[in-house]
Amino acid sequence: MVAAPSKCRPSAAALVVAPPGAPRRQLRCRCCEDTLGVPRRRLQPQLHLKQQAPAATTAPAAAPPPRPRRIVLVRHGESEGNVDEAAYTRVPDPRIGLTAKGWREADDCGRRLRDLFSSGSRDQDDWKVYFYASPYRRSLETLRGIGHAFEPHRIAGVREEPRLREQDFGNFQDREQMRVEKEIRQRYGRFFYRFPNGESAADVYDRITGFRETLLSDIVLGRFQPPGHRSTSGDMNIVLVSHGLTLRVFLMRWYKWTVRQFEGLENLANGGELVMQTGEGGRTRCGRRRPGPASSTTAS
Repeated sequence: MVAAPSKCRPSAAALVVAPPGAPRRQLRCRCCEDTLGVPRRRLQPQLHLKQQAPAATTAPAAAPPPRPRRIVLVRHGESEGNVDEAAYTRVPDPRIGLTAKGWREADDCGRRLRDLFSSGSRDQDDWKVYFYASPYRRSLETLRGIGHAFEPHRIAGVREEPRLREQDFGNFQDREQMRVEKEIRQRYGRFFYRFPNGESAADVYDRITGFRETLLSDIVLGRFQPPGHRSTSGDMNIVLVSHGLTLRVFLMRWYKWTVRQFEGLENLANGGELVMQTGEGGRTRCGRRRPGPASSTTAS
């Protein structure tokens, strides 16, 4: 690298020629430029007035929404498919409705839930209920029957949730073929056996896992409470209206039960409920339930 020519003038001492024979002196000429040709700059002391920023005032963090006091699992009332399996050969499963007895079971369930929520509330004027329901007709009719027991201002919201639907047994069902398939399922294993063109309980487990994550997110963010009207007492009750096998799989996923534990479970009775009560540390425990005998019909 060639140094840039210096712009500084040599000092007077550097211009004096030493007489012959005189000892040479090494004169150092301090240049105002460095060896790279970049002028040296002297930093002048400057006074910087440090502006004091006003102290930031942080607003107090909003309290997280309270966890629901209960999660209640409800099986739909008695359906046409529960009393006549031939209904599945002519009516699509999602369109199977309730019998007259099923409507009464839904009404009775609603009255029991209302008594539970109101009598066990810390503040009898503040409790509310939020519903998630399977989109199948028998579940929506059960939801309607339950809703008769609640005043409109008690219902914080209703959400139709397809992931709570019945296990898919394969479109229109042939009675004799279903009998054979269920015998094979007993030998293969109730959890892993997949019906032709349908689902296994393991498939239901996968979609219930997705629903569980959605439910937990809704709980953390308080989405089940109306905006601007969030309860601070924690007397919020969540009700899932679904089907026998789907609710068993939900319990398995929620409590991390094993396949063997799942296969030992029985369906709730039609129109029956199971109460999961929130306890210490936000953990839920199974409370009272109205179980029924294991369903021998296709619909669960």
